Amino acid sequence: MFNRTTAIVLLVAVLAGAAGLWVSSRYFGSASGPKLPQTTAVRLFDPPRTLPAFSLRQSDGTQLIPGELKGHWTLVFLGFTHCPDVCPTTLAQMSVAQKRWESLPEASRPRVLFVSVDPERDTPDRIGEYAHGFHKDTLAATADVPALEAFTKSLAMVFAKVPAPAGAPADQYTMDHSATLAVLDAQGRMAGLVRPPFDPNAIAADMVALSEAAP
Repeated sequence: MFNRTTAIVLLVAVLAGAAGLWVSSRYFGSASGPKLPQTTAVRLFDPPRTLPAFSLRQSDGTQLIPGELKGHWTLVFLGFTHCPDVCPTTLAQMSVAQKRWESLPEASRPRVLFVSVDPERDTPDRIGEYAHGFHKDTLAATADVPALEAFTKSLAMVFAKVPAPAGAPADQYTMDHSATLAVLDAQGRMAGLVRPPFDPNAIAADMVALSEAAP
C-alpha cells in the first residue's frame, strides 16, 4: 500500500513526466513513419521518444541495453518480488496477453519486461524465477538504484523505498512504484503507455496489431 506522502510525491512525478511527453508530442510535431493501427488499451505517443542510454542486468546475468530491445514491441512493468498484490496481479494479467500472441513468429512476437526496483533483495536469479513463474517468455532485469532511477525517469515512471513500520525488521520495507505499463516500439523507443485497470485481451490485441504493422 502507498502511504499518503509517498503517493502524492509519486503522483506529482508521474504527472510531470506525462506532461513532458505531451509537450514533446504537441510542439515538436509528428515524425514521419508507418501509419500505426488504432488501439484501445495502448495510448500511443506521436512521435515516439528515443530513450537515453541505459544498462540493466537480466536474470541470466547478461546486460540489457537499448539495442537488445529492438525488433519487438515491448511492455515494461516496474515491480519487486516481495510485492503483495499489484505485481503478481499485473504479471498474471500479462501472462494472459502473452498466451494470446504465443502463435506469432518469435522474430515479431511482443515481449513483456519486468524490471525490479528492489535490487537490495532481488537478485538476477530471484527475479528470473519469479517472472518465469507467470510466463516463461517474460524478461526480467534490475540494476543498482542510480541506474534504475535514470531508466524509470526516461519512461516517466517512478519508484520509492518505504521503510519498515516501527518495530519491524529493517528488511521488511516495501516499494512504491508506478503501476502503468510503458510501451516500447520495435525501435526501442518510448511509444506509449497502458494505464490500469488492465484488460489483457485488449492489450494483447493492440500489441499484436502494432507488431504486425511495424516494419
